[in-house]
Formats: sequence, structure tokens, C-alpha cells
Amino acid sequence: MSMQGNSDYRDAGLVFPDGFTFGSATASYQVEGAFDEDGRGPSIWDTFSKTPGKVWNGDTGDVACDHYHRVDSDLDLMQDLGLGAYRFSIAWPRIQPTGTGAPNQAGIDFYSRLVDGLLERDIRPVATLYHWDLPQPLEDAGGWPVRATADAFERYAEIMGAALGDRVHTWTTLNEPWCSAYLGYGQGGHAPGRHEPAAALAAVHHLNLAHGRAVQALRATSTGDPDYSVTLNFHVLRGLENSRGEDAADAMRRIDALANRAFTGPMLRGEYPDDLLEDTASVTDWAFVQDGDLEQINQPIDVLGVNYYSTATVRLWDGESPKQQNDGHKGAEGGTAWPGSNDIVEFVEQPGPYTTMGWNIAPEGLEELLLSLREQFPEQALMVTENGAAFDDAVAGDGSVPDAERLDYLRRHFTAAHRAMQAGVDLRGYFVWSLMDNFEWGYGYAKRFGIVRVDFDSLERTVKDSGLWYRDLARTGVLPA
Repeated sequence: MSMQGNSDYRDAGLVFPDGFTFGSATASYQVEGAFDEDGRGPSIWDTFSKTPGKVWNGDTGDVACDHYHRVDSDLDLMQDLGLGAYRFSIAWPRIQPTGTGAPNQAGIDFYSRLVDGLLERDIRPVATLYHWDLPQPLEDAGGWPVRATADAFERYAEIMGAALGDRVHTWTTLNEPWCSAYLGYGQGGHAPGRHEPAAALAAVHHLNLAHGRAVQALRATSTGDPDYSVTLNFHVLRGLENSRGEDAADAMRRIDALANRAFTGPMLRGEYPDDLLEDTASVTDWAFVQDGDLEQINQPIDVLGVNYYSTATVRLWDGESPKQQNDGHKGAEGGTAWPGSNDIVEFVEQPGPYTTMGWNIAPEGLEELLLSLREQFPEQALMVTENGAAFDDAVAGDGSVPDAERLDYLRRHFTAAHRAMQAGVDLRGYFVWSLMDNFEWGYGYAKRFGIVRVDFDSLERTVKDSGLWYRDLARTGVLPA
């Protein structure tokens, strides 16, 4: 029965178009394990997770889901779930243990087997070059704030284009460079854990540059006909007046510039927004932007990856009352995550309900975001590359994993995506985060996002009720009742 127009986004019976991609996603450090096998070098997340006090419970990705050794059975699981595509990331330290130099053939072989296994099961491979696991030697030489890291990334892209570009369906250069730059080098809650606002902005630029150069390198070396993409985590903003009666327009503009337009500006328009440069002038003079960089960054892409989990509410800080901060997407968004606006903008706790990450559940934010991107970039096809929720799941007596909250979350967000498509958004597909419970960065193994449960003692996989629901959706293209 169709309930089109249900205001709480709990529709059923909605039909997605033929060719719409139903996928799921993971990231290398979160699932692979085998951290020191077959020539893999250390990444910044190996170093960070083994630094006392950085990750909950001292958890690391040393074993994670042991996907490296269980890839065949995990591929069978994906096939059983009816996935049309699988979004995975390549661990740069498996390919170049020091970040430069000759490729490690054993690393290439692993991803080649993964891609072949996907194709054998009629699952499209969507490969992300960078999901945060920078080779530690590159960080030792300065990391993303230095230009040489973008140079190295271009070489890495050439290696992977030549190795897998005959078979990969979609190349994604970067996952969420906002997190890499601001959480890694500004706020410090992510690897490498630095607290340097100017370095965070230099990292923004060199990540943008790495994206543009990698697109060109992949095009030059891929012998198939892949699509090219990048994935950004967009901030969908709400505003509140402060105690002085000042409206939030400037607060929203500032965070939109730092979080969203710092990436879409150069990548999709070939320019940094003037207000971003003005807002951050006290932090950096942007001298690291060299002649020709913006032309390098502004490469045509086939699809823009959109990651969405929740909204954020901001206001201008009144300078007097205790400043509120909130835990944002995959790390605290307050503190030094906002160079040039830290002492101006205040993040306000959102109304619930919440996931166990403390993120508010707001499916209308996804619809709003997709419509906004269509308005800003009308010719750009979109793909939801991550959406999902962490909840505390328990195994029932019969061995099943009922996760009604996650199932409801997914139903509501798929409804939101469908409504955006009905309004004219060119949305090509949707990847649920995540395929399986995994290492959730600073939260270790305490937060479970998977539609498949992983017992972190036995490593046994169990499809949750949300996974069974998603299997029905993926197989039929109709939102299940």
C-alpha cells in the first residue's frame, strides 16, 4: 500500500526507477584487519589508535572484521543481500607501504581479487582511493598540510588506475575530506590528532588538489569506462537566534563556507568562495594555493557522492554564556574544527530523537540537501554514498538481530531520497552505511552501524532485520511495507 506524502517519511510501496543502484559501503581500516600482513605499512590510524586515550577502550583496527581473510564469504553475503554495488576503500599503505615508491604487488592482488569476486557476483565495484588511512611516513613528512602529499596521491592514483581501471565501475577519489582536514589537523579527534588551524586549511587545499590530480591520473590510466566521483559529507544547517537577538544567518554562512563550499567551490566551480578566504584571513593567507591549482582541481566528475547522517544547529556566540559544543559527524565538531569561526559560531544541541552516536534523526534534512545540490549544480548527478545509523543491537533468543530503530531510520531516509527524485533530483543510487559492524574510528567497537552484525569475539556475521528488509528493497526496487 502506498502512503505517498506521509509527513513522517514512513512511506511504503514507493517504486525506485530501473537502474537505481542499491549498495552498501565499508572502509579499509574499519573492516580489513591484517594490519601488518603481506607488506602493508602503518597508517596514521594504526598510530593514532595505539596512542593511549585516543580511541574508546584502546580499540584498534588490527583485526577489525578480518575482512582481509574472509573476503570470499563476505562477497557471498553481499550477493545474498542482493547488493547492486559495493563501495569499498583501498588502503594506501597496502599499495605503497611508505606512501611513495614501487607498488606492493600483494596489496594490488588483494583488491584485484575483491573486484573480480564482485564482478563474478554481478555486483558493481565502487572503489575509493582514500578513506583516511594515510601512510604514516607521509604524515611524518608533513601529511596533508604539505603539497608533497598531493603529489604522492597522484602517483598512487596512477598505480590503481593501471591495476584496476579496466574493471572498476566507479572511482571515488576521497571520502569526506572535511573529516581528514578539520578533525585530523584542527580539532584533533581523528588521526593524526593535530590541533593546528592553519594546517587544517592547508590540508583542505591539498586534499582538493589531490582529488583533481587523481581524477586526471585515473582517466589517463583506466582502460575501461569507469565513472569518476568524490564523496563529501555535507552539513545541513539550522539556525537559532542568540541571547542578544542576533539571527543565525552569519553563523550558517560561515559554517557552510568551511564545511561545504570549501570543497564544492574549487571542485565544481574552480574557485574558493570569497567569504571563506575573508573569514579565515586571520588564520592563513592561503599562499599554498599556487597558480594553476584551481584548474587542476576543477575536473568534470560523473557523479557527486553525498554522505548524510544528521543536521547541525548553529548560532552566533554571544561571547558571554558558556559556549555549547556538540558531537558531530564522526567526531566532535566544536573546538578547533572551525578555523576562523571558532570564537564566533556556537553549535547547539539538536532536538531528538537520536541515534546512539548522539546524532539527531532528520530524514527531511536529506531531502533538503539533495534539492539544494540540484539547485546549486543542476547538471551534476548525485549518489547517496553513505547513510545509516548506530543503535545498540541485541541478539534475540532465536539468533536473529531485531533492529527496528535502524530499519525505521533507513525507511525514512529512503523515503526522503525518493521524494527528492520525484522533485527532479538526478539521484543514481544509495549506499547504506555500513555493510557490517566495524571499527568506528574514535568510538572503537562501541558503535554498531551494520545491517550485518559482527560478533567481535568469534567474528561471526549475522544479517540483522534491517539487512533482510534492505535485501527485499534491493531485489525488488520497491520500498517494503
